[in-house]
Amino acid sequence: MEKRKFEKLGIETSLLGFGCMRFPATPDGKIDEPRAEKLLDRAIAAGVNYIDTAYPYHNGDSEPFVGKVLQKYDRNSFYLATKLPVWAIESVDDAKRIFAEQLERLRTDHIDFYLMHAMSKERWDKVKELGIVEFCEQLKAEGKIRYLGFSFHDTYEAFEEVLRGRDWDFCQIQYNYMDTEEQAGDKGYALAEELGIPLVIMEPVKGGSLANFSDDINAKFKAMDKDASIASWAFRWVGSHSNAKVILSGMSNEEQVEDNLKTFSNFKPLDEAEEKMISEIVSDLQSRVQNGCTGCRYCMPCPAGVNIPQNFALWNKYHIYGTYDHVKKAWEKDLKDEEKAKCCVKCGKCEKVCPQHLSIRRDLELAQKDLDSAAAAQE
Repeated sequence: MEKRKFEKLGIETSLLGFGCMRFPATPDGKIDEPRAEKLLDRAIAAGVNYIDTAYPYHNGDSEPFVGKVLQKYDRNSFYLATKLPVWAIESVDDAKRIFAEQLERLRTDHIDFYLMHAMSKERWDKVKELGIVEFCEQLKAEGKIRYLGFSFHDTYEAFEEVLRGRDWDFCQIQYNYMDTEEQAGDKGYALAEELGIPLVIMEPVKGGSLANFSDDINAKFKAMDKDASIASWAFRWVGSHSNAKVILSGMSNEEQVEDNLKTFSNFKPLDEAEEKMISEIVSDLQSRVQNGCTGCRYCMPCPAGVNIPQNFALWNKYHIYGTYDHVKKAWEKDLKDEEKAKCCVKCGKCEKVCPQHLSIRRDLELAQKDLDSAAAAQE
C-alpha cells in the first residue's frame, strides 16, 4: 500500500483513505452492515489506515457503524477522521454536546483528524464569532483530538481567507482533473503547498463522473493501458501531486475496493505522456459544453419558476460526459418538474441581465429536448 508522510505532523498514512459515506445499503436505505464490514476489513487488511466519516453520513448511522467495526482493531493501528457539523451549531455548548456524542458513537476517547465540516466564508465567520475555533483548540490541548483541520466548499478567495486564518494541521479539498478551476482548485492546492499544510483530497473521481465516459473517451484511456480502469486514472492524477497525502474514496462495493487496492498497492505517478493524454481529454470534454452558463444566478429568480442554472448545469454535464447516467437522478428526481426548462414562458427577463449574454430561451428549449431524448432512449 502506498504511504505518504505528513511532514508537518510527523506521521505516515496510507495514500488511499476509506470514505464512509457511500457504504452499500439495504432496500430500506440502511447500511448493509455485514457487506460494508467486509469492505472495511478488506481495505484495512491491505494497508488502508485512514478512515473518514462524519456526523451526518448515512443519516447519522455512519459514525456508530464505523465505531462498532473498528473495535476489533488496535486503536493505534489506524487514523480516524470525523467532522463537526458547523451548520448545526449555534453555541460552544452545541459543539460540546455533538463532540461528546461523536466520541460515544465512535467508541473512542480521541479523534485523530477532526474537521470543521464543509467550511465556507459564511461558516468561517460563524465559527470565529461563536468561539468554536478556540473550543477545538482546547480539545486538541486535552488530547481529545490530535489534528485540527477543515473540509471546504466555496470559492478560492474564501479558501485563502480560511487557510490563512490560523495554523491548520491539514485541510481537505475537492480536487480532480476536471475541477482544477473549481472551489480551491489548482490555486488552492498551490497555496496549501506553499504554506506547508498537508491535503486530504475528496471527490478525486468527481462522485463517479470520472469512472466512465462515452465510448470514444474510454477508448483513449484503454489505448494507454487496456488493463487499467477508467477511475484509476483519476486517482493517479491526484496522487501525482506530492502534497496530496490522503485520497478519499467512498467505496460502495467489492469491485471498487479491489480496483482501488490494485491502483494504490503498486502506485505509479503519471508519466509525461499520460499527463498529456489526460490534458487532451479534459480539453476535449470541455469543448462539449453547450453554453457558457457560470451559475452566477443573475437570471434568478425566474418569473415562471424555472431553475435556469440547474437546467444548464445538467445539460452541459450530459454533453461533457456523453452518457445519460451522469445526470439521470438529477434530471428525473432532484430537479422538480415545475423547475424544468419546459416551464419557460419566453418572457426574456433573464436574457436582459445575463452577464454572459446567453440565448437563454433558445438554450432552455434545446436542453429540455436533449435531456428528454436521452431519457427516452434509456426506456
